[in-house]
Amino acid sequence: MTAPGFAINDDDAAWAAELFEKVAAMSPDSAGVSRPALSEVETRVLDFLDQRASEAGLETWRDPAQNSVYARPGQRDAVRYILTGSHVDSVPQGGNFDGLAGVVASLLCLRAAEREGLSLPMPVHAIAMRAEESAWFGPCYIASKMLTGSLEDDEAASLHKGDGRALGDHLADLGIPVDKLRAKVPLAELSRIAAYLELHIEQGPLLAERDLPAAAVSGIRGNLRFRNIIVTGEPGHSGAVPRAYRRDPVMAMADLLHRLDESWSTIVQTGGDLVLTSGMLGTDPERHALSRIPDSVSFSLDIRSQDSQTLSGMQGLLDTEIEDIARRRKVSFDTGPASRNAPALMDPGMIAGLKTAMDALGMEPLAMPSGGGHDAAVFANAGIPAGMVFVRNRNGSHNPDEAMEIEDLVAGARIMLQYLMTPQG
Repeated sequence: MTAPGFAINDDDAAWAAELFEKVAAMSPDSAGVSRPALSEVETRVLDFLDQRASEAGLETWRDPAQNSVYARPGQRDAVRYILTGSHVDSVPQGGNFDGLAGVVASLLCLRAAEREGLSLPMPVHAIAMRAEESAWFGPCYIASKMLTGSLEDDEAASLHKGDGRALGDHLADLGIPVDKLRAKVPLAELSRIAAYLELHIEQGPLLAERDLPAAAVSGIRGNLRFRNIIVTGEPGHSGAVPRAYRRDPVMAMADLLHRLDESWSTIVQTGGDLVLTSGMLGTDPERHALSRIPDSVSFSLDIRSQDSQTLSGMQGLLDTEIEDIARRRKVSFDTGPASRNAPALMDPGMIAGLKTAMDALGMEPLAMPSGGGHDAAVFANAGIPAGMVFVRNRNGSHNPDEAMEIEDLVAGARIMLQYLMTPQG
């Protein structure tokens, strides 16, 4: 018998390619695409996907968090369902596939199932979520946190990088019930969600190097993030102030990053999991000069691990090193608020089921960890079984050069449909 996954055919592939093309044309930037979280651009993309889903015979609606949701006719009110999807926003000048690929793959599954009259063991709802990227407000996974009642008050108070307005105000503008968010009331009926399944482009090189189209995901790194650490010292002439008299914030920052890098190396060499990045860094452009000791420097810090104890240990190490460096260098550190997201393991049963689906489709059944964060982690930490499929994508993500092939997306969507067609448990 032909594997159910092969119900996704060449016509579906062409349909998916057109969706990507149209959405890219709706969200151009000077390089790549920009779909800001909670913006009019994001809303227009959802409207477009709603239209195409409706044309494919699917029922469409907006949930209380103003995400778009899709289902086969008559299944909107299912008592229990599998939720599958991803997000539609992007980072500034990002690629067109990060997030959107998971939404399109989910629509492919429902489109093929409805066209072919496939009987799925459990109803499926596909979701196109808003506001996953941290680039716009600071917090990430905003939609999935709203759905699971886990958006924190300090996250709702975070300010947009462009207009300076609070996240909560932007949510209220969209008609989202912020009073429920403050009360930590989930905007989704979590008891109805039997599982969450997400497809995403791989954000590293493993699948490309192994020449594989797709893989299951075993777990997702959590993170400890500081958006804007400020080190304050004392300005002075670069040639006139001896080292012993300097209060140089740049050297203090460099000292801290060097110490963290040494700890990173030690943790990895002893078998631990850790990555550390400072992606934004600079002195004040209004005052910095070649011959001036700066009075302050600011930088970001993104610490990630699959192990909660490692993240806690890095928080303690950061506090200790900052205290020591501040005393030695005669400077002060203001880390600002920390953003924390817990690591998450994908459901073992879903991993096994996805690997079985790969095998049925003639693919190598591989599972691999995710270095990037995803909405699946939020659902998993809310007690909902979660699984993920990665598809091959060259050149990384969060940049205009994302290079996912439609054939690989189809392979990933076929894995999803094969899994969804197989009774679980």
